[in-house]
Amino acid sequence: MNGMKKPFVFVTRKIPDAAIKLLRDNNFLVKVYSKDLPIPKDLLLKNIVNADAVISLLTEKFDPPVIDSLNRCKIIANYAVGYNNIDVKYAAQKNIIVTNTPDVLTDSTADLAIALLLACARRINEAENFTRAGLYKAWKPDLLLGIELKNKYFGILGAGRIGTAAAVRAKAFGMKILYFSDMKNEYLEKNLGAQKLSLSSVLKKSDFISVHLPLTGKTFHLLNKERLALLKSSAVLINTSRGEVIDETELIKVLKQKRIYAAGLDVYENEPGINKELFKIRNAVLLPHIGSATVEARTEMALLAAKNVAAVLSGKKALTPVIL
Repeated sequence: MNGMKKPFVFVTRKIPDAAIKLLRDNNFLVKVYSKDLPIPKDLLLKNIVNADAVISLLTEKFDPPVIDSLNRCKIIANYAVGYNNIDVKYAAQKNIIVTNTPDVLTDSTADLAIALLLACARRINEAENFTRAGLYKAWKPDLLLGIELKNKYFGILGAGRIGTAAAVRAKAFGMKILYFSDMKNEYLEKNLGAQKLSLSSVLKKSDFISVHLPLTGKTFHLLNKERLALLKSSAVLINTSRGEVIDETELIKVLKQKRIYAAGLDVYENEPGINKELFKIRNAVLLPHIGSATVEARTEMALLAAKNVAAVLSGKKALTPVIL
């Protein structure tokens, strides 16, 4: 603590009240940027200059110049499981701890991946638009035919917590699990009979592919023109991780030319900007980054970020530090 002075915590966007209450109950001075939009950079710099801790969102970029503006900050608690918006190595050089919110959004994001998978397989968005437009006049044997999941190959790119949870759900539909990962996932292999394959093999063999990779230098545009060309014409591609893992321009070409069956996207390469060409594609299901958008997950994310702040400002170890 700073003597008799309350430690100052700046929160870059409104988060669930339970987290703010936790911080204030710990006798911290808390200020929250009140507008429901990303904070302008000049206001961010103004508010964080004397902050002892910052709770940030993915929309706030903490590069070296921004980190240099932190005069006494001990922790940047990211309200997300990802942390590609923060230069973690540089923060460490400045003795600033960076934390994230793993585990608490695993189920919500895995649920959404399967929701996108089902929406693509059964053409849910097309069917709903068809119905709302008043076009449903009679039942037809060939009306909006989709594809079934049973006995199809479900390929996971990234077999961490969320990828594993998505695989468990897919297995319940009778799907066969394949995965690409740097490390062997014994749980998947022992409990779900999953096969660990190379990236190219997963892409070639899978009927449904779900991306669960963090964004790094290695994963940026991992699914490029050459790798997208490996997919079956009947394949469905789902992405609930980071948009930049897929070369969006090439994906649009693949979808337009119907070289894959469909794509379900919750994230985009230039988020929040979305390539307008995607809006013209019927076999694309588009969501506004709602992977963790459940009351339970968002509340637990906020509480975990606040608990990390409380721990560090009290001289204790962070609960979920990002370690590179």
